[in-house]
Amino acid sequence: MARLYGYCRISTMKQNIQRQIENIKTKYPKAVIITEEYTGTTTDRPAWSKLAKQLKEGDTVVFDEVSRMSRNAAEGFALYQDLFQRGVHLVFLKEPHINTDVYRGALDRHIDIAAETGRKAIDKYLTGQGKLLNDLMLDLAREQIELAFQSAQQEVDYLHQRTSEGVRRAQAAGKQVGRATGAKIETKKSKTAKARIRELSRDFEGSLPDTDVMQLVGVARNTYYKYKKELQEEAN
Repeated sequence: MARLYGYCRISTMKQNIQRQIENIKTKYPKAVIITEEYTGTTTDRPAWSKLAKQLKEGDTVVFDEVSRMSRNAAEGFALYQDLFQRGVHLVFLKEPHINTDVYRGALDRHIDIAAETGRKAIDKYLTGQGKLLNDLMLDLAREQIELAFQSAQQEVDYLHQRTSEGVRRAQAAGKQVGRATGAKIETKKSKTAKARIRELSRDFEGSLPDTDVMQLVGVARNTYYKYKKELQEEAN
């Protein structure tokens, strides 16, 4: 049975993945949503890699736009071709002209010219022109796909350029850019876990040993002791 997926990705913390989810669910309410966060431009993405391996002929993957699949033109087009050849349907809500069904239609739509004028030279010429026209149609379809991925890459390259220029201007003005040396990133997940550790651990406000707290909080051993060390440092 063919399966329907929606793939959503954000590459920075400033982006909101919910918009992509809502756009896909509006058009495809039964789509199983796969999300990936803070991946940058690389196609080496765990959630996507797992999904790509299990895709079978007839399955469909919906993207909000082509840049969510890849913002690297060469890798994106190669990935598109690979999935197309495997019989996977790709849908791009903002670039429907490069959906795989459109591309497949171009491949299937051949112009047959049965030249039977009785004059061998003319028949050969007309047949040749029909082949050239078919080849042109396929090249145009393929070009549209390549252009879409190239545009996505140009967009991210432009944003990186603007960011670099902004950083240089800020540094020239003597402003702090990025995190100060030694500064820690506090995520919502880490804050919640640390609050639970403080509440439950007998080394803080609770009465439970490390093994029990680790299980209740649901974090790996190394992560648990990292959070615990940070809590002890904060208390000093």
